[in-house]
Amino acid sequence: MRGGEVASRRTFLLATLLAGAWLTPLTAQQQGLSGYYLNVFTSVAESVLGPAGVSDFQRLRVMWNGSWGPVRVDGAYEHTLTLRQAGAPGAQLFTAAGTASGGDWLSLGGEIESGERVVWRHRIDRLNARVDLGGSADLVIGRQPVSWATTLILTPADPFSPFDPADPFREYRIGVDAARLRYYRGSFTQFEIVARPARVGDRETLTLVGRASTSVKGWDLGAWGGAVHDTFGAAAFLSGSAGLWALRAEAGVRDLDDRRVVRGTVGLDRTFPVAGRELYLVIEYQRDGLGGTSPAGLLAAAGSRAFTQGEMQVLGRDVAALQLSYAVHPLVSASALYLGSLRDGSFLVSPGLGYSVSESLALRVGAFFGTGEEPVLDGAMLSLGSEYGALPRVLFVSLNWFF
Repeated sequence: MRGGEVASRRTFLLATLLAGAWLTPLTAQQQGLSGYYLNVFTSVAESVLGPAGVSDFQRLRVMWNGSWGPVRVDGAYEHTLTLRQAGAPGAQLFTAAGTASGGDWLSLGGEIESGERVVWRHRIDRLNARVDLGGSADLVIGRQPVSWATTLILTPADPFSPFDPADPFREYRIGVDAARLRYYRGSFTQFEIVARPARVGDRETLTLVGRASTSVKGWDLGAWGGAVHDTFGAAAFLSGSAGLWALRAEAGVRDLDDRRVVRGTVGLDRTFPVAGRELYLVIEYQRDGLGGTSPAGLLAAAGSRAFTQGEMQVLGRDVAALQLSYAVHPLVSASALYLGSLRDGSFLVSPGLGYSVSESLALRVGAFFGTGEEPVLDGAMLSLGSEYGALPRVLFVSLNWFF
């Protein structure tokens, strides 16, 4: 893509966002200010990846929204601060793969300070204008959350910013720079087009996809297709009920690195009455043509284009997930997550216990344990023995406060 075209596209998106935010009456009809604070204290055991140590991660997020006639503006600005012992790894709360955003196009943040003991970052995570185009359509331009996931944990057909499957803090999906046009035809049918420029490393890419969804006899289904980071992508999805079970499935096709791969997940979830309270169960299986089939393939997947673009949640070809949550008491909940690689037999276990101090304040304690063949470090060369065997033991205590 030529530099002039890239600059023009960036200028157009930013100018349109600012126009939507400012071409409004002086007095807002509605506006609101709220916030979110997260503090996570973590203890990480010694492993091949580094010595034992403790760290503290903090996130402060301020959110604002206002409406002027047919225009609604949403914004969110946050700071994250990590304090850790020198030489110790940071708070490793998630899987070995992790999940990247796929690259911000607009530079709306960065590092304020970065060192061995302190990492301080800030970011505008929301900055968008929504224009009501009548009773059946709207247009959203700017940094916004976009989710096309159907399954709950493993979501290979979400081309934007899927969550890390082991992330215990899912209050907010990361925002992406995009323009999103939606048209509603009746109560159950929707069409939308999303254009998202991104910068991934030293490359600039464009995602331009269209999606249609509807409901037929109690089943929600649909499909999307177009270009994802400049290469072909398409997917289909459905969700409904089979007896007392909810059934969700999504499958996609991607053209990457001169090959076409198929990715898909199928899952079941259901609530069971146990001892007068509710036990919620989720089971999912994913087969990902982008994933590795061997330990050497895991490293190749971690360095692949799909991973750096934020399209992969795990590194293995065949992965299963099991999630349980149970209301021990109206104020206390217990949970457990199991992620397993069916190729190498390794798995991640994450139990947790949450306590609602009030409507706006919650405490949580949890842990992560990886089991499987451990990696081998030969000088500076790291060789993985399995997908989850490299993870150290992690214990954490967190506080969530909404204000």
